[in-house]
Amino acid sequence: MVISSIDLKDGHVVQLKNGKELVLQRDDADALIGEFNKYGEVAVIDLDAAMGHTNPKGDTVNTPLLKSLLRKGNVRTGGGVRSVKRARELISLGAEKVIIGSSAWKKNPEDSKSVLNTEFLEELVAAIGKQRVIIGVDALNGKIAVKGWTETIDVSLVEGARMAEKYASELLFTCVEKEGCMQGTNMDMAKELRDAVKCRVVVAGGVSTEDEIEELERMGCDVQLGMALYTEKVSLKNAFERCLDWKKTDGMIPVIAQDARSSEVLMMGYANHDALRKTFETGKLTFFSRTRNTLWTKGETSGHFLEVLKLRADCDRDTILATVIPHGGVCHTGSWTCFGSDPDEKSTLERLYGTIAERFANPKPGSYTATLDAKRVREKVEEEAEEICEADGKDEVIWEAADLLYFVSVLMYKEGVNWKDVCDELDRRHKEK
Repeated sequence: MVISSIDLKDGHVVQLKNGKELVLQRDDADALIGEFNKYGEVAVIDLDAAMGHTNPKGDTVNTPLLKSLLRKGNVRTGGGVRSVKRARELISLGAEKVIIGSSAWKKNPEDSKSVLNTEFLEELVAAIGKQRVIIGVDALNGKIAVKGWTETIDVSLVEGARMAEKYASELLFTCVEKEGCMQGTNMDMAKELRDAVKCRVVVAGGVSTEDEIEELERMGCDVQLGMALYTEKVSLKNAFERCLDWKKTDGMIPVIAQDARSSEVLMMGYANHDALRKTFETGKLTFFSRTRNTLWTKGETSGHFLEVLKLRADCDRDTILATVIPHGGVCHTGSWTCFGSDPDEKSTLERLYGTIAERFANPKPGSYTATLDAKRVREKVEEEAEEICEADGKDEVIWEAADLLYFVSVLMYKEGVNWKDVCDELDRRHKEK
């Protein structure tokens, strides 16, 4: 599959040729990550950090933008990650994985057996776990490239990759001489690397066609893509479709719909090429009816359509998980999901928050929520907090906790804070430990 790249330099989104020459620059990072994340993971790279243009805290001019992007999708990040502390900070801020480049390699290795910075990598794995570590095995003329691709060490790509695999869940291979040139990557080198290691391999540098992406996918490699996306040489939608294993599924890919708010599984159907393309076109989940032999968009008669936020293929590329916002019950029986009998949406903090937002946006006569101003809601939070502390027994605690959560949700809404913000902060604290 394709991992879309957002490279940051001087506070802008850029694309460079061979890591040096500026080819394009833009300032729509939020829009980019919103679109890229629909079809796969996103890599956000701080080029200034990679070049060592940091302040004493390790930050660059890109840091505020980088931090704002880390929780806006399934994001991996890299560029100048030279310490375990920095890696842990990036994970705590929302990065799913960190990419380690030159720091994984010794600056002046005495021999080819000690080229890895094993002391750093062992500490890193102990701190954040091997599954969160990606090591860059960038190669220039077949040798491992370091220091922003300005130098090489006397170790071949395959030798270096075999050493690095012990400390990473993925290897990111960039063919430096092909980077940004839009002339294709080195397929022979990619295949040699793929055959040499067991972990996930992501190929970058020069990939410029959907044919190449499909060829690499069949080889067992993912692709990190930049220039080809920005110049519209490659369509993410087409690439997503072509990476699926249609032969294994006889042209019908199972699609599982999952509620974005509650993570509840709503339904499962099948999609052929036309159904998937209509999903791309409309943003509403579309299937192929095997009994009626026709396309059908969920909700086209009931109005209970499924708004698609993102699509993910599984590891075998023969099933799609669609993260959706349901607009009404899903099952034809009247149930909220096809895996239950309850006609109502499951209660969650997100659903409560949504109801509160609706009450303020469209107040109904007699709505208590709409009467709560900033002063009154704070008084109620204090009152309910005292009552839950005085509650006696399980039933009273449940009752008072429900009251407290309701008023806390109102207060959060008035301050522009949602439950995802709170959960993100709890996640940051957990990963900071």
